[in-house]
Amino acid sequence: MKLALVHDWLNQHGGAENVLEELAAMYPQSPIYTSIYAPDRMPERYRDFDIRTTWMDRLPGIHAHHQPYVAVYPLAWQGLDLGDYEIVLSNKSGFCHGVDAGDALHICYCLTPTRFVWQFDHYVKRERFSSLTSMISRPAMRMLRRWDYRAAQRVDYFIAISSAIQRRIEKFYNRESVIIYPPVDVDRFAPVSRYGDYFLVVSRLIPYKRVDLAVEACTALDLPLIVAGDGRDREKLESIAGPTIQFVGRVADAELVDLVARCKAFIFPGLEDFGIAPVEAQAAGRPVIAFRGGGALDTVVEGKTGLFFDELTAESLIAALREFDAGAFDQKVIRANAERFDAAIFRRELAAFVDARYDEAVRNHRWG
Repeated sequence: MKLALVHDWLNQHGGAENVLEELAAMYPQSPIYTSIYAPDRMPERYRDFDIRTTWMDRLPGIHAHHQPYVAVYPLAWQGLDLGDYEIVLSNKSGFCHGVDAGDALHICYCLTPTRFVWQFDHYVKRERFSSLTSMISRPAMRMLRRWDYRAAQRVDYFIAISSAIQRRIEKFYNRESVIIYPPVDVDRFAPVSRYGDYFLVVSRLIPYKRVDLAVEACTALDLPLIVAGDGRDREKLESIAGPTIQFVGRVADAELVDLVARCKAFIFPGLEDFGIAPVEAQAAGRPVIAFRGGGALDTVVEGKTGLFFDELTAESLIAALREFDAGAFDQKVIRANAERFDAAIFRRELAAFVDARYDEAVRNHRWG
C-alpha cells in the first residue's frame, strides 16, 4: 500500500513522538508530513526520516514558539493534498487530521481531540492565562472548534489511545473509535529483589502534571519523595517542598530505570490521556498511586497494581498514602499487567487494523 504518515509538529519530543517513531519503524518507506520541523530540537535519529513540512515551517520564530500560530494550522493542513496516497495515517493531538486526504483512506490515531480547543477553560486555568488573553482567545476557539469538528467528519476511522479518549472522540466529534493502547518499552524495566523507602514522580514540571499534589502530600506526611524531571514549575515546587523532597532534574536513562525499579511506589498525580510513566513503573514491578481518571483507569488495576485517589487535592492523595501498604502488592502481578501495553502488541494490533481497512477498501473498489 502507498501510505503517508502525518504528525502535528516536530519541535519537541514526548509521548506523541514515541508513537511516531513506532509508526516510522512499521512503515519505513512512508514519508512523514508535518507542519514544522526543528532538527536541532529533535533526536539525531530523525535525520534518517523522510520529513516533509508545510509552508508554516518558514514562519518567523515558529520552531521555538509554535503556539501563537494556532489559528494558522487549519489553513496549512487543509491546503496539504495527500490524495495521491492510498492510506493516510495521522498521529493527531492538534490539527493534522484536517489534512486533505482526497480519495485516500484516512485513519487517525487520536492521541486526544485538540485539547485547548475542546477543553479551553481547563487549558486556560492550567496555563495561567490572563483574563484579557482568555477573553481575546474565546472567539478564535469557537471558530477552531467548528473547523475541528468538520475535519473530524472527513476521517474514515478513528483509533483512540484509551477509554477516556474514546469517550472524548464520541463527545466532541460524534464519532466511534476502537482502542489501541500506545506502545511502551516494557522490556526496558524489570523488577528487583529489594526496593527503597522513597516515593517517586517522573514528569515534566509543568502545571497540568499536578506534581504539586505529590510534593504537598509527601511534605505533610514527612515521606521521602524523589522528583525526576524539569520544567518551568520547578522553582515554585521547590518553594513549597519540605526537607523530605528531593529534586534530581533530568536523569540519564540507566539512572531513571534504577530509580523506578527501587521506589516504594510511583505517584501519578495528574489527569492524563494515557500515561506511559505508570506503565513503566509497573513493568518494574512497582505499584502506582494515581488519580482516578484518564488513562490511569485503563492501566492501573485497583488493589492489584496500585491505588487511586479520588480528587485532585493534596488531602485526597494524603489519604491514599496513609492507606498504602507496599507489602500488599505482588511484583509478578504488577509486571504481568504492564505487559498488556508492550510495543509489540501495539505494532501487531495497529498493523492488523490498517491492513483490514485497506483490504476492505480494495474489495469495495475505493480507488476505481
